[in-house]
Amino acid sequence: MKPYAAYAIGAALVDTEIQVTDAELATMNVEKGMMTLVDQARQRDILTTLSDHLIQANHASGGSAGNSMIATAMMGAPTYMSCKVAEDADGDIYLADLEASGVAHGLTERSTDGVTGKCIVLITPDAERSLNTHLGISETLSTDEVDEAAIKDSEWVYLEGYLVTSPTGHAAALKTKALAETHGVKTVVSFSDPGMVKFFRDNMAAMVEGGVELVFCNESEALEWGQCDDLEGAITAIQQVAKRFVITLGAEGAMTWDGETLHRVAAQPVEAVNTNGAGDMFAGAFLYALSRGETDLRATEYATLAAAEVVKYFGPRLERDACLALRRQFFGD
Repeated sequence: MKPYAAYAIGAALVDTEIQVTDAELATMNVEKGMMTLVDQARQRDILTTLSDHLIQANHASGGSAGNSMIATAMMGAPTYMSCKVAEDADGDIYLADLEASGVAHGLTERSTDGVTGKCIVLITPDAERSLNTHLGISETLSTDEVDEAAIKDSEWVYLEGYLVTSPTGHAAALKTKALAETHGVKTVVSFSDPGMVKFFRDNMAAMVEGGVELVFCNESEALEWGQCDDLEGAITAIQQVAKRFVITLGAEGAMTWDGETLHRVAAQPVEAVNTNGAGDMFAGAFLYALSRGETDLRATEYATLAAAEVVKYFGPRLERDACLALRRQFFGD
């Protein structure tokens, strides 16, 4: 066994979750269910508009890859995260969360220039989340942050699709993938958001060029990648770039291709209040199951259970005790 179940590189963000109505989303011109890159002024405008909501706001470190690495680590398989945070309070929060969760990192020096990335997560009564992200210093994530030694020491490399929005971040993703191939480390790519596939298609294609071991996506992202209206066509398109894949289907569960067989896994019945972090939890739980030597089908069943659990609460992930309880429930240890 290698020291790390997975190595990830991605944006380090601190989330502020706020409950809103659909009418408020429309008033603020926020696109529902999507991730939108915004500047600090736009974030301030949103917070000013929702100032009377802030008493109900929840704060936690976030970022897609970071959430997944924290989930995998808290379930019992160590991980490593490469990212950038500034020398500020949000940066302190983010690093403290990584370390408390058992996620290794190489952030011994932090820049005093810029700010740590932030994401305003607006949650509507149907549990849908709409992300308004200011990347801050994460926009300058680059090949300098890629850690070859940690990649070599990992079973998997995890690349979040959000890296396609930043030229330097995209370059870092491509370097990470190349190093993984050099060292025989399997690569997984998460499409992350339909907008990433639609508006940054060439960059996303470059991330999977030559093929990757595994792709994570939801139904909307799969259809966008396949540029089609049916899952059959999307599946065919994903199979051109991935040996294995998982497509999450929300309340319909998930489907997984293990390289030989397409499996369907039913969703867990649950009363969802917040879908923020559901896909990240799914990926983290899936990688944890693989670290135990489980099949893709078993990993999908476990990840579906974990994703159903996290949407029952506010916040992008579960506490350690809840992660361990899930592990005991499913694996019996």
